[in-house]
Amino acid sequence: MRDNQMREQVRERYAASARAVTSTDATLKILESDGCCGPSAGTGCCGTDAVDVSEGFGAELYTVEDREELPSEAVLASLGCGNPVAVAELRAGETVLDLGSGGGIDVLLSARRVGPTGKAYGLDMTEEMLALAWANARKAGAANVEFLKGTIEDIPLAAGTVDVVISNCVVNLSVDKPAVFSEIRRVLRSGGRIGVTDVVADDRITPADRAERGSYVGCVAGALSMSEYRLGLAEAGFVDVVVEPTHEVADGMHSAVIRAIAP
Repeated sequence: MRDNQMREQVRERYAASARAVTSTDATLKILESDGCCGPSAGTGCCGTDAVDVSEGFGAELYTVEDREELPSEAVLASLGCGNPVAVAELRAGETVLDLGSGGGIDVLLSARRVGPTGKAYGLDMTEEMLALAWANARKAGAANVEFLKGTIEDIPLAAGTVDVVISNCVVNLSVDKPAVFSEIRRVLRSGGRIGVTDVVADDRITPADRAERGSYVGCVAGALSMSEYRLGLAEAGFVDVVVEPTHEVADGMHSAVIRAIAP
């Protein structure tokens, strides 16, 4: 499948999920779903087919307090494999960028942590998700947020304008991961950092093996191995790269926390 076709397939799945949040029947199915990264997502990342509940994915990875202070639509649209805000160590006054921000849950949580002197950006390529995120921001009364349309391979921000980049189960969906890492490094200030949660493969799992364990839009087939992730970030200029698995999502596939520093 060509890159443009793959990207469009991902976009269509996320668009469907955004529409589902406003549909009562589909929303109930999302509540029963294990999110984007789960192997039961089948052939569709963020699909709306009901599957077994798992505490390892989606909104259950956020604290009850976090969920209760956000619009329900932001919580329902949470389809990731981790909680990047919990590991990003955000500080007041910082500028944070969320890649593949979806319905805005991580942007809204980040905005609270960086406070009124800080700024939280969300970047998404899907019109439906952007509309949902803006609606959630209005409901949350968040004044220090901005949602941008674009791809994570071509970030629409100037160089050296961001302190922290976060992302939740999105980098694995990119068709050009070296471009993603290069763009993250470009927009980060010197001393900036990343706090990402993503699906990674054991080094023994080949690309063909990954494809057997799940689809590309299911956040499995496109996942990097742990060594590939470390090498990709190092080649983009990052130091102190850490890839730390947190829980298994399929045989030899894990949700992981990824940290690195832009020197």
